[in-house]
Amino acid sequence: MSTFPQPASSGILIRDGRFLLVRRRNPPAADMYAFPGGRAEPGETPEETAIREFAEETGLTVHSPSLFATYDLETRGPDGNLESHFYLSVFLVAADPHAQAVAADDAASLGWYTAGAVRELSVPESVLECVEKLAKNGNW
Repeated sequence: MSTFPQPASSGILIRDGRFLLVRRRNPPAADMYAFPGGRAEPGETPEETAIREFAEETGLTVHSPSLFATYDLETRGPDGNLESHFYLSVFLVAADPHAQAVAADDAASLGWYTAGAVRELSVPESVLECVEKLAKNGNW
């Protein structure tokens, strides 16, 4: 496995104080809830990746990506060997407030969750950290 992280992006969409999360179908976060996102394709900017992945997983066309956080994420197996390594760019995004999200691609399901509900779900630490920062600052 390459020691260089693979670029990936995700998007945070908030409506009425609720975060749109998808339940992941595939590793490295299978069965966990996360912001819609995924790996970059060759030549994509992080913003383009966030917009494309959001559309693939939710059917929503998002726009106006604004960088919110970045993470260097490593997943290690029980033996300590590196299984995946991503450099994740997390963006706040906007969408038509009336457009309906539908789970597709890597998303097994999706839903809109309050910060309190997110705390009760199985989510990656990066998702919880973003939700906590936004909830604390009232940035929605």
